[in-house]
Amino acid sequence: MAKKPVSVRTVVAVGVGAALFFVLMRFVALPSGVPNTNLNLGIAALSIFAAIFGPLAGLLIGFIGHTLVDLTWGAPWWSWIIADAVYGLLIGLFWKLYRIDEGEFGIKNCLIFNLVQILANALVWTGIAPVLDILIYQEPADKVFLQGIAAAAMNAGVVLILGSILAFGYSKTKTKAESLKKED
Repeated sequence: MAKKPVSVRTVVAVGVGAALFFVLMRFVALPSGVPNTNLNLGIAALSIFAAIFGPLAGLLIGFIGHTLVDLTWGAPWWSWIIADAVYGLLIGLFWKLYRIDEGEFGIKNCLIFNLVQILANALVWTGIAPVLDILIYQEPADKVFLQGIAAAAMNAGVVLILGSILAFGYSKTKTKAESLKKED
């Protein structure tokens, strides 16, 4: 029997995750002092969904959620949409290491999760987003790299605090595999 390419659980996670990401980015964003760059709680939701459901879910949640935000503000800003999608993909690539869904998210897993998210934030916000801003929109380099550094730092901080709390909390709701024993 052939394995389904995408489970119903993943499809539902993408829908719920994109909606939550959209609401948090659109309505719970705080100005940072850097033009067009906000402190964004949605990044924690994207991180947790990607960490639980994997790279495809992370990519789609980042892409769909950020696109919806931009569409409600006017027009899509593709460089940052792509950056959020790549960020979700990168977090999701290591989802088996975090063990959140197995109820085994401990200190070691939290350190791995945060190392991955810090590196992913640095890559997408100080590399991908600014370079695409320059290539697609001919934005000035000094402006977009300042925005990228601010976004990377704020996102990493939000995920370090809120994302870690959410991961520990969600993991505690899951039953550890070895805690169940078959009765004879």
